Amino acid sequence: MDAGIKETLIGWAEEYNDPKYFQEDPIIFPTKFARKYEAGEAALADVEIAGLLAAHLAWGRRAMIVRDCDRMFEEMNWRPYDYVMNGEYRNEDVSLHRTIKWSQFAQICENLRNIYAEHDSLEGLTDTDIRCRIFGQKEDRKAPNKKISMMRRWMVRDDGKVDLGVWKNSDKTSLIMPLDVHVYTQATALGLTSRKQKDIVTAREITDAFKEIWPEDPCKGDFALFGYGVTQK
Repeated sequence: MDAGIKETLIGWAEEYNDPKYFQEDPIIFPTKFARKYEAGEAALADVEIAGLLAAHLAWGRRAMIVRDCDRMFEEMNWRPYDYVMNGEYRNEDVSLHRTIKWSQFAQICENLRNIYAEHDSLEGLTDTDIRCRIFGQKEDRKAPNKKISMMRRWMVRDDGKVDLGVWKNSDKTSLIMPLDVHVYTQATALGLTSRKQKDIVTAREITDAFKEIWPEDPCKGDFALFGYGVTQK
């Protein structure tokens, strides 16, 4: 990696790994429950469910995502785990967020209820478990699973700034860059990948490029790409 690009990426990551840039971002919802968890006012499962559902809705304009997440948690009376385990869900064939319907939300809640009947935490689940058993999607070994990777970043990274660090048995080096169109565009512009496919191989290639800078914490590079997006506007 070019020394100048490396220095620039480090600077962006340091600057934008700051909560002030994420006040209108879906991470505010699991953050709210993480603070309650630290104060003994919520369970780890509340943080996990909030992170999973907020990540699932993280598609489109941030203001719209936050608005619809707020509606979703209002429906849950801001008690995600209790709502999931109670088994009575809003199940309507109308939009919750863009093409995501309340009926899909209800199915995810039912799937989560089944998971929590077997496990105390979601931490030990694989990406395939989450994709297929919770989100109800078909297995796809090439899929980048952006929403799952983003939720994992929130739960695992533990520098006490933006991410929450509530999953204590996971290794930051195992995280994969959350890959969407914007991240892909920024990464290619910076020469971090030359692949055309927006798949899991590309996500790992971008992650490996950041391991040159942060070998123990490659997904810190997500903030560098955020910084690129802000500064290049």
